[in-house]
Amino acid sequence: MQSVLSRWALPLLATSLAIPSVVVAQANYQVIDQWKIGGDGGWDYLVADGAAHRLYITHGTKVDVVDATSGKITGSITGLHGTHGVALDPEGKYGYISDGGGNAVVVFDRSRLATVATIPAGTNPDAIIYEPATKTVWAFNGRSKDASVIDAATNKVVATISLPGKPEFAQVDGQGNLYDNIEDKNVIVKLDAKAKKVVATWPITCDSPSGLAIDTDEHRLFSVCDGKKMSVVDYSSGKELGTATIGDGPDAAAYDAKDKLAFASCGEGVLSVVNAGASGYPTVQTVPTQRRARTMTYDPTTDRIYTVTAEFGQAPAATADNPRPRPPVVPGSFTVLVIGRK
Repeated sequence: MQSVLSRWALPLLATSLAIPSVVVAQANYQVIDQWKIGGDGGWDYLVADGAAHRLYITHGTKVDVVDATSGKITGSITGLHGTHGVALDPEGKYGYISDGGGNAVVVFDRSRLATVATIPAGTNPDAIIYEPATKTVWAFNGRSKDASVIDAATNKVVATISLPGKPEFAQVDGQGNLYDNIEDKNVIVKLDAKAKKVVATWPITCDSPSGLAIDTDEHRLFSVCDGKKMSVVDYSSGKELGTATIGDGPDAAAYDAKDKLAFASCGEGVLSVVNAGASGYPTVQTVPTQRRARTMTYDPTTDRIYTVTAEFGQAPAATADNPRPRPPVVPGSFTVLVIGRK
């Protein structure tokens, strides 16, 4: 695969008078570093801990912990079965891993990177998030199509909530509500954390919604979908406010509240930057990254975006049992791309 370094390009220049020049100047992102992590296995979500200058990256049967200053691995949480996501408590004490292959949520001590509890969840827990108003952890189970609610004080499941379809990424508003993409129904559900139930279902004109970002100042959700589309939804009313054009194959989204920018990491090898403060939600920059770099995290303390990918070999021939075989990962090529402003 072509190196990401050779694929850097000058940021796209915005010429539309509808886009404020100050926002275009601020959206001047590029890949500024890349850290080869290596190791085997696939990956999914990653999360930044800005206060601790760390990245937690799900990577096969472990979670890699990377120093966000040096790019070096400082430790790992191991002994897992197939990781998907990591949630962090606001006190800085514990982390929670959705171990999809083990149908469990694994709790670890962030100071020692040691496992302290393994909690049975639904089938294939995927997205996971900490809800601060109730001090609960929510694991969204992809195959059983439900959510496991865990009391963070006792590390016990206190509720299992049925969902209308396959859940994807979730967000919290800090006021006791959660929002989750339902990928196979093209809807967003709103959940009441105290009542532990679905309280609203909102259709969106967006196919297979996956990544989700939130703007708690203006009560908006940014849902990224197939078809190169980002749907913007008012979470006070459930009304779809508009759509933005993004890259192909997204799987994660993020939001910069300071400059009102929404981000989508896309598998075609771009990061789309959307001006969420302008009418029509124009895309103000398309940053070249690397193919299959479709999950990401944003650290507002440093204004940096981190995405991960690897190099791939030749895909095997299609068979009746596997009509769309995936190409193998080149051993040792797993890499973090660091994206920042000039």
